[in-house]
Amino acid sequence: MDAPGVVILGAMHGPASTPRRTLAERRALAERLGEIVGPENVLWSDYDLMLYEFDGSIDRAIPDAVALPASAEQVAAIVRLCNRERVPVVPRGAGTGLSGGALPIEGGVVLSFSRLNRILEIDLPNLRAIVEPGVVNLHISHAVAEHGLYFVPDPSSQKASTIGGNVGENSGGPHTLIYGVTTNHVLGMEIVTAEGEIIHTGGKAVDAPGYDLTGLFCGSEGTMGIVTKIVVRLTPVAEDVKTLLGIFETIEAASQTVSDIIASGVIPAALEMMDGLALQAVEAATHAGYPTDAGSVLLVEVEGMRDGIEDLVEGIRALCDRNGAREVRLAASARERALLWAGRKNAFSAMGRISPDFYVMDGVIPRTRLPEVLAKIDEVSRRTGLRIANVFHAGDGNLHPLCLFDGDVPGQTELARQVGAEILRICAEAGGALTGEHGIGIEKRDLMPLVFSDADMDVMRLARQAWDPTGLCNPGKVLPTPGLCLDVTETRHGRAVLVGW
Repeated sequence: MDAPGVVILGAMHGPASTPRRTLAERRALAERLGEIVGPENVLWSDYDLMLYEFDGSIDRAIPDAVALPASAEQVAAIVRLCNRERVPVVPRGAGTGLSGGALPIEGGVVLSFSRLNRILEIDLPNLRAIVEPGVVNLHISHAVAEHGLYFVPDPSSQKASTIGGNVGENSGGPHTLIYGVTTNHVLGMEIVTAEGEIIHTGGKAVDAPGYDLTGLFCGSEGTMGIVTKIVVRLTPVAEDVKTLLGIFETIEAASQTVSDIIASGVIPAALEMMDGLALQAVEAATHAGYPTDAGSVLLVEVEGMRDGIEDLVEGIRALCDRNGAREVRLAASARERALLWAGRKNAFSAMGRISPDFYVMDGVIPRTRLPEVLAKIDEVSRRTGLRIANVFHAGDGNLHPLCLFDGDVPGQTELARQVGAEILRICAEAGGALTGEHGIGIEKRDLMPLVFSDADMDVMRLARQAWDPTGLCNPGKVLPTPGLCLDVTETRHGRAVLVGW
């Protein structure tokens, strides 16, 4: 139920329930899977499957079995088995996804890549590495750090999230403002198709000839096939790095500073923003020195040659001052810089300090619309009575509003979903997108008509059907369910309304 006096225009709903296979059917399926990967690498009891019924979203769905393959050949054999038995296949990395992408909403087999976790090759002369999908993001950078290299895409979950999931969702992170997101750092893949065939796309070359199948798969959320190897680009670490913290009384002043920094021609390596509510949670959790009485802060990082970087720092400091910054701090040591980033990257988990539950959104808007959109989000918070903390990649307009609620209070979980839908509608109306890095999954699939026409989605369906004609690859994700999407012809009070629930 909605809060008293609240009008919610649109909602996102969790997965529809699918009848589970019987115990006998699940046992038979597990036995067949065990013939491929070994019985010890198959889970099918209710107790064992509980770990796989959730990811980082607020939805739940339980599989019929979990298989832990150790090679592409085993993955291919599992896919062929599932094709014969008409069983869905859902790839899963570390389960840190935030849009329900790894949830088996139609049951079936979850392919866990925890055993496909090797860095297979590090090619220093060509600045490349070949990794398996279960490799933890940060482990790549650790493996090449002694050579002065790193893997640029750094989602906040990089200590746990795996490369396969990063590829599936086309993940970003704070330090992709200047270098791009995952797709800009993936050059080739080994893929198991929906028919169980092993193919290769791209390679170590910068631009492989023909259609960009690697780019097509990056961000496809496991709906076209299963990636079993990835060729990634390695990047030299900059000669010098400086990190600044700009402290502002209002979020409007910080937002204007973001626009001014980009307009000046300086593209920082990272440009992050947190509002006052987020700062209270972050500082309580990390004690990094963030002010708890500020309206907003900007975390700005610049990198480059040692000669000249001070000019960039002073230019950014001047722009902060011009917009009324209360203080601009320069991290004085590597430890202080690491603390500031620890606060930012642990911001989501820090919400537990101020709320029993939270629901994180992922919308994108033009940078120039930041003050306007943030004001509208604040109005949604006041109207619904749910607090919303803002932590986001301000440099590229990728918002992450965190709706705080208590799942033990009847109606609040559903209200949080509805608030999330309203926030994404605001982003779409501002000329933005439904996701910058968390993916569509099941969370936003029925909101796709907010930004895509029927013709757009028909093309997406054709591409998906070409690769997955049986519809068994991560079914129910990305594309709207017929009859459960947005009717953009119906409006109330000048706003689009979600109908058909």
